[in-house]
Amino acid sequence: MISDKMKNLVANSSTIRAMFEEGKRLAAIHGEENVFDFSLGNPNVVPPDSVKEAILEIVNEENPNVLHGYMNNSGYEDVRNTIATFLNEKHQLDLNANNIVMTCGAAGGLNIILKTILNPEDEVIVFAPFFGEYRNYVSNFDGKIVVVPPDTTTFQPNMEALKAALTSRTKAVIINSPNNPTGVIYSDSTLKQLASILEEAQGTFGTSIYLISDEPYREIAYDNATVPYALHYYNNTFIGYSYSKSLSLPGERIGYIVVPNEMADFDDVMSALNVANRILGFVNAPSLFQKVIGKCIESEVDVCIYERNRDLLYNHLTSIGFECIKPEGAFYLFPKTLIEDDKAFCETAKQFNLLLVPGSAFGCPGYTRLAYCISYEQIERSLPAFTKLAEYYKNN
Repeated sequence: MISDKMKNLVANSSTIRAMFEEGKRLAAIHGEENVFDFSLGNPNVVPPDSVKEAILEIVNEENPNVLHGYMNNSGYEDVRNTIATFLNEKHQLDLNANNIVMTCGAAGGLNIILKTILNPEDEVIVFAPFFGEYRNYVSNFDGKIVVVPPDTTTFQPNMEALKAALTSRTKAVIINSPNNPTGVIYSDSTLKQLASILEEAQGTFGTSIYLISDEPYREIAYDNATVPYALHYYNNTFIGYSYSKSLSLPGERIGYIVVPNEMADFDDVMSALNVANRILGFVNAPSLFQKVIGKCIESEVDVCIYERNRDLLYNHLTSIGFECIKPEGAFYLFPKTLIEDDKAFCETAKQFNLLLVPGSAFGCPGYTRLAYCISYEQIERSLPAFTKLAEYYKNN
């Protein structure tokens, strides 16, 4: 018999993954080209050529016993130094290898952070809409998630609601910018306000409150937008980064955590992160792809492909009556649904072979998420289906 906690998790398994499976079922019936699956944020842009070149070079030239063997739980020191140097130059920081822990993507990184800092019943604040798996990550370590409702005008974090949500049990606040699912970038003003509120709360409660900045979409930004770097605002900040999107490598599970020297109890935190990496079963990040990152540190995918997709889909949806904030980054649209019940709306969309994710999955009912990281041609083919969906609601 499985555990009670797992029974609940199985019963509430990911809506997004369920839609992905539904897409495969519909494709078998109607043909893949006639099913418009906007459910899963799986990058369709191919990795840079430098990734393949690096893999071949490493496999052919590295000592196999070293390449495939154990290493420090934080990862290869030379790779961590390369990342630290890159971040120092890009963001005017003063990091070294000791500030970096290589992780199994951003998800693995967030889990070892939460394992490090949470006691049972500690509270973790998230801003709706938010990536739904945060609930499970916090639950893994018997914490409690506290959802701050959205400001649906801008989708910047609601600061007054944040103040009301902070308590003596608050241990962390998670932010995600560019945001999944809205594509909004949290502004310099937002991060300054957020830091000020958290500093004041730390003084009031006499506790450490950590800011966890989840950044898998940092490099996916449009229109010359700047994504502010959270380490410049607040000392008790963790950066969780993944190469899943910036290099189109979601299946390789490679990323890192940055911990600044200014963090309270820095030495203890770093020791705990290394232990958490081991005892949660990761042990260390994948060795081959650590080395690949070391060689491809300045490589990026062609973001213009996603930007072109965004413009095509956003322009069409807004022209047929959808209300939607224009994404500044990531590769999602988050339009308001044409009826209040977002789940019913997404069920109806299936009649037109459109697979969309209800906003309820992100703590924000009344909206739907569309992942436009699919081919431009497939988006073009989907536009008549969206028009028919809009007409359905106008006529009913």
